[in-house]
Amino acid sequence: MPTRPVAGFALMLSLLAACQPALNWREARPEGSGALALFPCKPEVEQRPARAAQGAMGLAQCETAGRRFALAWADTPDASQSGAALKAMAQALAAKLNQPLSPPQALQVPGMTPLPEAAQHRLAASSGVTRLAVFAHGGRVYQALMSAPQDDAAAWDAFVGGLRVGGAAESAR
Repeated sequence: MPTRPVAGFALMLSLLAACQPALNWREARPEGSGALALFPCKPEVEQRPARAAQGAMGLAQCETAGRRFALAWADTPDASQSGAALKAMAQALAAKLNQPLSPPQALQVPGMTPLPEAAQHRLAASSGVTRLAVFAHGGRVYQALMSAPQDDAAAWDAFVGGLRVGGAAESAR
C-alpha cells in the first residue's frame, strides 16, 4: 500500500479530530426536574421519589473536557421556604469546599420565581473553580453547578443561559 494515501488519510483524521468541539451542547429535560437545560455532554439522571416527610429530589450531571456540570432539584415542604433553602444551599457548598461565599451575582432563569436569594456565585480555590447558581420555581429549588480546574466563563454562561423552568421549559418544546 502506498504511504502517501495513508499519510494523507491520517492527516485528514487528525484535522477532523482537531475540529471537534470540546463541549458538545445538547438540550436535556431531566425526568422529574421540571427543567430544560443545555448540557455539554449527555447527563446521567438520578432521582428519589417523594416520601411523606420529603419531596422529590434529583440530580442530572455529566463530565467532559475536565469540567463537571450538574443540575440538582428538590421540593421544599412549602414554597415560602424556597428563599431560605436557596441561601442554605449556597452556604453549604461554600462550607463543603472550605471557601467563603462570594458576593451574589444577578441571575435570571426564564420561569423562575423571583426571589432575592436567587443568585450565582464563583468559588475559587487552588484546586479549581466552582460556579454555582441557585434559583426556584414555586416550592422547587434548583442548584446548577460547574466545576473545572480553570475558570471557563463561556461554558458557564452557556450552561446557565440554557436553563428554563416551569412554563418556560414547557414552551421551549
